[in-house]
Amino acid sequence: MKSEIHPENYRLVAFKDMSNDEVFITKSAAESKETIEVDGVSYPLIKVEISRTSHPFYTGKSKLVDTAGRIDKFKNKYAKFSKE
Repeated sequence: MKSEIHPENYRLVAFKDMSNDEVFITKSAAESKETIEVDGVSYPLIKVEISRTSHPFYTGKSKLVDTAGRIDKFKNKYAKFSKE
């Protein structure tokens, strides 16, 4: 393998699915300022909106996850064009 092409900060990182509070640990080089303690060990924390534990393709459930309020923003923006 070529030397000096791999990141130095490749380590175990905790990813937290914000829609269902599921936490899973995997290796990553992603930067994080937050940490979380899992089983007595402190890991850098990366927050994600959707993961394999909440995505409809993997769960088989059709569940709407709208953490940013995008649907409400759309409805408010185009409410003046609705037919009455």
